Amino acid sequence: MNRGVAMFRHAQSGATDTAEAMSEILAALPCAELALVILFVGEGHDLRAIETALTALSPKLPVMGCTTAGEIGNGGYLDGHIVAIGLPRDLFRVAVGHIPGLRNFKPEQARDLAFELRAELTFSTADWSNEVAFLLTDGLSLMEDQLVWALSEALSQSPLVGGSAGDGLRFGQTHVLYQGRFITDAAVLAVLRTPCTVTAFRFDHLEPTEMRMVVTDADPEQRLVRQINGMPAGPEYARLLGKDPQHLSPFIFAANPVVSKIGDHHHVLAIQRVEPDGTLRFFSAVEPGLVLRLATSVDLVAHLESQLAGLAGNGPLPAILACDCILRRLEAENTQQRRNISDVLDRYQVAGFNTYGEQFNLVHVNQTFTGLAFHLPQPDSETLSFVTSGVADA
Repeated sequence: MNRGVAMFRHAQSGATDTAEAMSEILAALPCAELALVILFVGEGHDLRAIETALTALSPKLPVMGCTTAGEIGNGGYLDGHIVAIGLPRDLFRVAVGHIPGLRNFKPEQARDLAFELRAELTFSTADWSNEVAFLLTDGLSLMEDQLVWALSEALSQSPLVGGSAGDGLRFGQTHVLYQGRFITDAAVLAVLRTPCTVTAFRFDHLEPTEMRMVVTDADPEQRLVRQINGMPAGPEYARLLGKDPQHLSPFIFAANPVVSKIGDHHHVLAIQRVEPDGTLRFFSAVEPGLVLRLATSVDLVAHLESQLAGLAGNGPLPAILACDCILRRLEAENTQQRRNISDVLDRYQVAGFNTYGEQFNLVHVNQTFTGLAFHLPQPDSETLSFVTSGVADA
C-alpha cells in the first residue's frame, strides 16, 4: 500500500496528566506553519488545563475541537488521549466561527455565520476552488437536525461534514472548543479552502431486514419515542428482538439498530438509552408515524477496509478526517473486533473521534463513518466529490 505524503500534521498523547499531554502535543506541532489546529479530547482530561496550555499559541492561529466518546489516531481506536490535527497553511485557508445558545437556535444564526465565513475566504483564495465545511456540535444539545439544515442551505454546493461531541458513555455534558475556551450549548464551524482534491463521504455497514415497526407516540424535539406499535417503546423493541427489556443496553442498541427510508436511501436512527418508564431516547429526532425497520450488520472490518480502499483508489493514501459513531465502536468491542478495526484505521492513517452523531450535508445521522478525505492536488483530477454507501434499498 502506498502511504503517500503526509498532509496533516499530527500529534497525540496518552499521558493522563493533561498539562503533560498538552506539552507533548504542542512541542510536536509546527504551529507556525498551520492554518488550523483541531483537538479531540478524551475522557478524564482537565479542560481548564488545556485552555491554559493553548494561551501559548498565537491568537492568529484558529483552534477548534471537542470532547469525545473515543479518539482515533496512530494505533486506531484510542481511549483517554488528546489527538491534534494541524492543517498546513500551504494547503489550507480557514475561517472559523461559532453558534452559541443552541437551545434557542434560530436558523438565521447559522445562515449568517456560513455566509460570513465563506466571504472571509473568497478573495484570499480566489485560485483555490475547493471549499468544504467541518462542524463540531454539543452532542447533547438536541439541535443538530435543525442546525445542519440551515447551514447546508447557506453553504450551497460546499459539502458539510461534522460530528457531535461526546462524553464517553456517561452522556453527562459535552463541550466544543472555540477561541481557546471549552463551551456547551454551542457549535463550531470551520470553512476550509484548499487546492486539494476533496471527497466528503458517509457510509455504514447495515442492511435493513423485513421486520418493521411503527412509531405511534413520540416527542421529536426531545428525541423520545414513547410507543412503538401502540405499546411502550422499550418493551416492544425488546420483544421484537426476543430479549428481556431489563437487559437493554448500549451494546444491544449497537448490535440491533433501526433504520428509516428517506427518499431513496435508508438512514440509521440510533437509540441512545431506555428511560426508566420504558421510553426510548434516540440520538436524532423521530416523528410519530415513522416506519422503522430493524437492520443487521455485515462484516464491520471487511466493510471498513473496502470503503477506505475505495477512498484511496490506486494512488497515495488521502488524509482522512473522520467522525465515527460511538455505536460502531461499541459493536466492534462487543464482537471482539476492536483490534482489527484499529489496524484498518491505522493503516489508512485515519484521524478523528467517536461521536454522539454525525452530520452530512442536510442530515444528522447515526451509526455511520463520516468524514473528509483530502488528496494532494493532481493535474486534471476531479476536485470535489461525494461518497455515500451503506444500507441497501429494499
